[in-house]
Amino acid sequence: MRVIETASLCTVCTNPLWQDEAGRMACRRCTLRISDDLAALPGLYVQLGGALMPGSGAGGPAVSGSRTAPLPLRLTPLSLAARGGVVTVLQTWLVDVHELLGYPHPRWEGDLVGQCHQVVARLQLLLPWIAENHPAVDDFAHEVRRTRAECEQVITGERPVRTVAVACPCGATLRITLDTLGRRCTCGEQYARAELLDLPLAERRQVAA
Repeated sequence: MRVIETASLCTVCTNPLWQDEAGRMACRRCTLRISDDLAALPGLYVQLGGALMPGSGAGGPAVSGSRTAPLPLRLTPLSLAARGGVVTVLQTWLVDVHELLGYPHPRWEGDLVGQCHQVVARLQLLLPWIAENHPAVDDFAHEVRRTRAECEQVITGERPVRTVAVACPCGATLRITLDTLGRRCTCGEQYARAELLDLPLAERRQVAA
């Protein structure tokens, strides 16, 4: 297996860090990408309210041959908009950052729309520290990006991006898309985008397991 000096790589995209980025967990490019994804979430969250009714979204009205009455609300946007969805995902990360920094537990005020704006503003403020020090900044980046993509797919009616399962030589399965910039396996191996695409497809039995 290849031996990589992980301290010199961005943990998000696994590309080499520039000399003035030494010691950071995430490179400046990935930090800006996280910031852009965070900035998009409050506006997308507000739009989720308009996607709750059946037939809403850019995909046009839903047509069904079933005699069963349609559900009063679309479940996917509801799960994203309700407590436990977008806002809770972001708040969980903020609580984690506060705990690592030894800060008091953050307080949430107002309705979920207001809380979404609050938590995004706070994460943006702490993003420089997160990018430099958080040991799971790669997971944070991927979850924020996935959350943004899920909101956009619900609002526009686009089909979800296809996920492919590839196999690491250690035996673990990594689920990626064509847009995945990099990924760290549970064994510690770091893969850049091109290296991920070169990995063999995982067998169906292995994926099921």
